[in-house]
Amino acid sequence: MKETRITPRITRGNFLRVMGAGAVAGSTLSVLACQPNTNAQQSGGNGGGGGGDAKKLNFYNWSDYVAESTVPGFEKKFDVKVQQDFYSSNEELLAKLQAGGTGYDVIVPSDYMVSIMRKSDVLMKLEKDKIPNMKNLDPDFKGLSYDPNNDYSATYQWGTTGILYNPEIVKGEVTGWDVMWDERYEGKIGMLNDVRETFGASLKRLGYSLNSTDEAELDEAQDELEKQKPLLRGYFGSPEGGDLVVGGDLALAHVFSGDGFSAIAENDKLVYIIPDQGATRWTDNMAIPNGAPNPDLAHKFINYILDAEVGAELSNYTYYGCPNEAAFPMIDEAAKNDETIYPPPEVFEKLEVIEDLGEATKDYERRFTEVKSA
Repeated sequence: MKETRITPRITRGNFLRVMGAGAVAGSTLSVLACQPNTNAQQSGGNGGGGGGDAKKLNFYNWSDYVAESTVPGFEKKFDVKVQQDFYSSNEELLAKLQAGGTGYDVIVPSDYMVSIMRKSDVLMKLEKDKIPNMKNLDPDFKGLSYDPNNDYSATYQWGTTGILYNPEIVKGEVTGWDVMWDERYEGKIGMLNDVRETFGASLKRLGYSLNSTDEAELDEAQDELEKQKPLLRGYFGSPEGGDLVVGGDLALAHVFSGDGFSAIAENDKLVYIIPDQGATRWTDNMAIPNGAPNPDLAHKFINYILDAEVGAELSNYTYYGCPNEAAFPMIDEAAKNDETIYPPPEVFEKLEVIEDLGEATKDYERRFTEVKSA
């Protein structure tokens, strides 16, 4: 659940030397296996599910989100080529598909977007007999609200949304969302430019669900965001907030966990926390869009990613959470022991998955527009 960023990769080895065995582990990722081509939908087949080049898989993904071995390993195993294109938001992905971009075989929408796509008839139903490695997924990542029977998606990676801060500027222990409303850091605070994440932070701070549709709770959350706005440097996309903390322009930023870990890899004095009131647990998922030119190859790719060894290599590279139970014994110890990557049960139970709220989504969007224009 992160936006486009193409930067030189900080290797895992270098990162662990910086961070130490028990510290937060993260990396700035780089796609080395293939180059972007934003016109993949034009080179696909006829949208009939099988009319494309059976030797080519078109993979539409967030940038910097595969291990160095992932694509070459698949290409070698199945004697095919992978063309990877990138999008910067779930909404961009949805718009491309709804506009007729049918040349993609595998996409990676986030949780709530899977729900929206299911309802919009954008996704192909998975043939689960072609994905035997689905059994490798941890039970915590099966049957989630956005796809209760995993009929349309399989979890790819997961993470949290929290606070990245510089303890040389921010004084005292930081434990919860209140610090993002602290007047001492006026002009040095950044929030995500994301309606559900930012409203979610305000709702969780107040003790409510980040999926609330209660008008009184939303009024209160909006009021708090309007009080916060004069304290902000701005609302930022991923990974801009983390970059600004690294550069010293921000003291605190509301960030996705991977962006937090990437920032820490650049400046090991920084700290990422999951607020004690709770936060978002997001999941990104593999799915096959309707009209995929090579659905058989798409199923093979999803099954390949869910292989235990491949899944471990992926998460060991990205340092996002691994949803693959069979892969977990092969996850690097530094990551497994880091509670900001794999929260303990008492923290995990306070995390919520963002749900598709249907018509209430428009109310959230209206309110966020009002906050930003206040």
